[in-house]
Amino acid sequence: MNLPPEQSSAGPARLIVLDGVDGCGKSTQALRLVAHLSGLGRQVEHVREPGGTTEGELLRDLLLDRDSDLSPGVEALLFCAARRQLLEKRIGPCLEAGTSVVCERFHPSTFAYQAFAWGLPEEQVLELLHGWAGSPEPDLTLILDLPVQLAAERRGVSTDRIEDRGVDFQDQVALGMKRYAEVCFKTSVVIDADGDEDQVAARVAEVVRGVL
Repeated sequence: MNLPPEQSSAGPARLIVLDGVDGCGKSTQALRLVAHLSGLGRQVEHVREPGGTTEGELLRDLLLDRDSDLSPGVEALLFCAARRQLLEKRIGPCLEAGTSVVCERFHPSTFAYQAFAWGLPEEQVLELLHGWAGSPEPDLTLILDLPVQLAAERRGVSTDRIEDRGVDFQDQVALGMKRYAEVCFKTSVVIDADGDEDQVAARVAEVVRGVL
């Protein structure tokens, strides 16, 4: 007998977020996690943000363009808009169809970059994110914690206006990520991302097992 997606032997679909400072290994670990979940018999989709939709990619270009002159408040609003579009057009439909989603970046980035590092009020940013881009909620948010200098060395030359802000700014972002994990502790886990690709992937997989 064919069971509906939410009752399949692989379990219900999950939304899992990977976040962290630029160069921490999000893309690599997202791909590893997609492969891991697929190996467990799950249907899984990989998305990034901002992006993942036609409108989201346009907003991504605007947000990262070195010619853009955007205040932190405008940045927060645009990131939230791109995220809501991704939730409505990609993530929500995937979960409803029984397909799990691995997403690169989510609320921790907006909180860490625009609130903690840029100084926007934390509560206002959280209210914006949870009020306008809060459904569906992630089942698990993994914050990859890597020393900022090492992350910068891995990343190499900056390629956009946000990476251009330098190591001191990224130091504040890293603290903001940990602050987000404290505030949203029920679904957030900080993972040591200092190690080779296989070591970090094993740490990620161990935590993910808890929500499967």
